[in-house]
Amino acid sequence: MYTKIIGIMAIVILTSSCTEFAMLSSGATIAVSQSAYAKAYSGVDMLTIVSTEKDIKTHIYHSLKKEEDESK
Repeated sequence: MYTKIIGIMAIVILTSSCTEFAMLSSGATIAVSQSAYAKAYSGVDMLTIVSTEKDIKTHIYHSLKKEEDESK
């Protein structure tokens, strides 16, 4: 008797959480698609900062400044 009740409760809990998970993952997909480029840039920028202690904008600024000085 108790095993049937526990089995039914487990099925109800598992199926209800699957629905919530599906709704959450579908909403996350929409959020990711709207800001995928921003997240990708932030990730690459973070890796650049960790490896060189400068962000991407600083690297671009220094390379443009170097090219400008060389052209003069």
